Amino acid sequence: MQTYDFIIVGSGSAGSVVAERLSASGRYSVLVLEAGGTDRRFYVQMPLGYGKTFFDPAVNWNYKAEPDPGLSNNADHWPRGKLLGGSSSVNAMVFIRGAREDFDAWAAAGNPGWSYDDLLPAFKALEDNEAGADQWRGVGGPLHITDCSNAVHPLTKRYLAAAQQAGLPFNPDFNGASQEGVGVYQITTRNGRRMSTARAFLRPAMKRGNVRVETNALATKILFEGKRAVGVEYQLNGERKIVRAGREVILSGGSINSPQLLQLSGVGPSALLGGLDIPVVHANDNVGANLQDHVGVNYTFKGKLPTLNQILRPWWGKLLVGMQYILLRSGPLSLSMNNAGGFFRTDPSMARPNMQLYFQAFSTVIPKSGERPILTPDPWPGFSIGLSNCRPSSRGEIMIRSSNPRDYPRITANAYSTNADVDEMLAAVKFVRKIAAMPAMAEIIEEEVLPGPSITSDADLIQDFRKRSGTVYHPVSTCRMGPDAARAVVDPRLRVHGLEGLRVIDASIFPDNITGNTNAASILTGWKGAELVLEDQK
Repeated sequence: MQTYDFIIVGSGSAGSVVAERLSASGRYSVLVLEAGGTDRRFYVQMPLGYGKTFFDPAVNWNYKAEPDPGLSNNADHWPRGKLLGGSSSVNAMVFIRGAREDFDAWAAAGNPGWSYDDLLPAFKALEDNEAGADQWRGVGGPLHITDCSNAVHPLTKRYLAAAQQAGLPFNPDFNGASQEGVGVYQITTRNGRRMSTARAFLRPAMKRGNVRVETNALATKILFEGKRAVGVEYQLNGERKIVRAGREVILSGGSINSPQLLQLSGVGPSALLGGLDIPVVHANDNVGANLQDHVGVNYTFKGKLPTLNQILRPWWGKLLVGMQYILLRSGPLSLSMNNAGGFFRTDPSMARPNMQLYFQAFSTVIPKSGERPILTPDPWPGFSIGLSNCRPSSRGEIMIRSSNPRDYPRITANAYSTNADVDEMLAAVKFVRKIAAMPAMAEIIEEEVLPGPSITSDADLIQDFRKRSGTVYHPVSTCRMGPDAARAVVDPRLRVHGLEGLRVIDASIFPDNITGNTNAASILTGWKGAELVLEDQK
């Protein structure tokens, strides 16, 4: 039986970073177990190709949440990356760190070392920002971040002008001094190709002799001797395999897979485990609980000016942008669908924004079977202004259904299950309409397509956003960090409470959700988590 110093389960946004950092000195041997396969696929590397990976079982877990009363009983599609790079290989690439107050609140809750000032040096060290270095930004790090200011669709300028006419300031950098305002999103690409954590961190690490990566390796159980994690059981090509960890087992499976593997291994709510005849290694009701996610909705308009629809829909347009991408690595296919966005407060008395905006210079009202129709938009000039909540108070859970590791867990999102979440979304969608009514946008809008001008009363607006909202793919907190073992899964050093030799390092440890897209903070968690592991080696 082989032994490695560290076994990392998952090669995603955090796991790839952990693998690179732990192997850098050459002192430790590292095994990475990835349930999916390679990231070397055209539609993974092409930024706008994630429309094709959105339902592709070759690279996507394709989870489905339970029918949700808060979403008019819709069963939401929950894509998660199942390949090297994890969800950083299939996401929309927007790079948002989160607000200073988010991380300061983590530290204030009893997690020393996790304040914004503590984390800023790590954020700067991991990035190579095309916009240049300043007191907030870093250059020269492994993760290249593209400044899209000069590449966005011309309609984006009208959106930015309308949002400013509606009262929001222009913000040149959402990761700078403040988040509030509107601006162009920076994205994780380099030279027109996606900059996943596999590309930035894992592939350089794989060139080292002390790193081994097993793909198509599904971790099925953490192995314990008493209360100490000593290895991992996994399936590879139908075979059961066992590998030992000389120092630590590190779970980086993300907010769905990490609590699932803990529960399968006997770490979780005792009633759940007992009901499934799983022997309890360590009882903790927080494993899989405290699920938080951002929920969003789009308002879609028919325009009087051409949008990306007129380029991306016809065959000749596809050929044109395809040639532009293949020859020059530029054009619409080299960008995210979210050209711009912003952050605003639904109540001026709030200390920080609670809503995020997204602007898309195309529309996808007409569905296309089997894919997210980014590359086959509507046949008329359309565009969307989307929004999502930043710190909702609704809480859900992720719990296994059986002791079979191949059975998907039960995802109960409980979206809009609090009055506060409903009230702030109601205020937010009204603000989207305010932006659309400003001169810079109103003069080029022919009509509102969704939800449409007939939806005006509060009751109808609420019914509409319940019916049309869905996850924006930012689940966190299912293995939350905290000093109190009665309320958390891991301690501030990401060690699982009550056990030895076992950590969780991914977005599931967030004590609370952050203001904005979660990928940057997931990558940061991998960087910070690896630092903690290295500090604790004797």
